[in-house]
Amino acid sequence: MNGPSLTKFFLGRQPILNIRQEIVGYELLFRSTEKNYSEFESQDQASMSVISSAMANFGFRNVLGDKDGFINVTHDVLFSDMVEVLPPKQTILELLESVALTGAVKERCSELKAKNFRIALDDHIYSPDHHDLYSFVDIVKIDLLETDPAILHEAVAALRQFPLTLLAERIETQEQFQDCLELGFELFQGYFFERPVVLKRKGLEPSKMAMLRLLGHLKSETDFGKIEEVFRDHPELSYNLLKLVNSVHLGLREKIKSLRHAIMLLGLGKLRRWVQLAIFASADSRGVDNPLLEMAAVRGRLLEYLVMERYHLPRGSEQVEAAFMLGILSLVDVLFETSVEGVVRELQLNDEISAALINREGKLGALLALAETLEQTNFGEVTNLTETCDIPIATLLTAQLDAFNWRTSISEDKEPPQ
Repeated sequence: MNGPSLTKFFLGRQPILNIRQEIVGYELLFRSTEKNYSEFESQDQASMSVISSAMANFGFRNVLGDKDGFINVTHDVLFSDMVEVLPPKQTILELLESVALTGAVKERCSELKAKNFRIALDDHIYSPDHHDLYSFVDIVKIDLLETDPAILHEAVAALRQFPLTLLAERIETQEQFQDCLELGFELFQGYFFERPVVLKRKGLEPSKMAMLRLLGHLKSETDFGKIEEVFRDHPELSYNLLKLVNSVHLGLREKIKSLRHAIMLLGLGKLRRWVQLAIFASADSRGVDNPLLEMAAVRGRLLEYLVMERYHLPRGSEQVEAAFMLGILSLVDVLFETSVEGVVRELQLNDEISAALINREGKLGALLALAETLEQTNFGEVTNLTETCDIPIATLLTAQLDAFNWRTSISEDKEPPQ
């Protein structure tokens, strides 16, 4: 492929979760912006585009952070030199179901394993003919929608005899997740984690590390921007801040417009006391590995960037701050297992944010719909929505990369303030 360009590809990341429903990796999906879904000239071209763009345009670290990257490979890509430019310790080469598992393919997989790559079999159907491959392959992915339920239990039992990890694909419900968990699957992929039943608690406890950072800024009376930055970095803190403001100011007449507005309404004194109490009451949670919080944070940054570019506004302006808060609140109904209308009432959000959250109305609502569609890798509809929002494709892709990069940067381990 000649001169891959950022403006030619959408980037899709589908989370891979472990048994605790924490993100451990992403399957990377690239699609041409000029065509819907996976309408490439060839699957080889699609696979090569993934590798080329991941390394040259997006950057593995920017997109994945410290998580694993699952890369689909065809027969020809598997045997090419290009596959070896990927960082082996962070890459899982996913052999598409179209790859015939011949002796030559197995030998090539063995060579790549010796170079510290991991191997996964995509949409795989168990066969005794492949026992030699199962002895060293790392992951076997089984598509629940394409696998006959009558043979699923038997296939799983046979595969569990080997030192490999089983991944269940296309899990759509919590019930499917529980069934696969009982069968012995260890990794999971699908939209089931977006359902309200996934998180049983009615709230999220912020990580102690984030609380310590916040307390350190409050004790040293640092500049206001650093206090706001901690809330921006941790959506779970922002949810609790908004609830706290409404608890302290019962009958609040002024609708909340942004995180900064909420902090000002609360006051630093009350905020400091709340943090001190919350540190002792909090327990560690999944933090940045929570897939819902990951989505919420990326949405916030994406919407912020798009509003800045679309309306030529500086970061920190009221409209930009409203866009960021909209993004991080857009999954709060799922996180707290309540209705969107209930969230809007409880948090006293202003009319613009309320309309965007409830009905995807207004300029912010249209941008939120665009962000959601991009996450679902519905790239045909994404193109239509960029036209509706008057957002150039190049701007959207740059915004998406910025959001992934920002989320990765705040996911790095940070020492608590001294």
